[in-house]
Amino acid sequence: MYYVYLLQSESCPDRRYIGFSEDVKARVKAHNAGQSVHTAKYRPWRLVAYLAFHQKERAQEFERYLKTGSGNAFANKRLW
Repeated sequence: MYYVYLLQSESCPDRRYIGFSEDVKARVKAHNAGQSVHTAKYRPWRLVAYLAFHQKERAQEFERYLKTGSGNAFANKRLW
């Protein structure tokens, strides 16, 4: 399975992150350990939601969509 996940910073709640992974638990641990330059300074992170996909391409397409203007609006209304 392939996952698109949504994280929210606990130290700075207005900071959010959308990512893609094959192992959500390990990826969240990596974010909280500071192993990602994009998320390290807003640790710790809380997993808000994740969506599972059978096809890698579909998951990557959905992640890219959530990072667009209309995808961000969708996520704000339905996922956060």
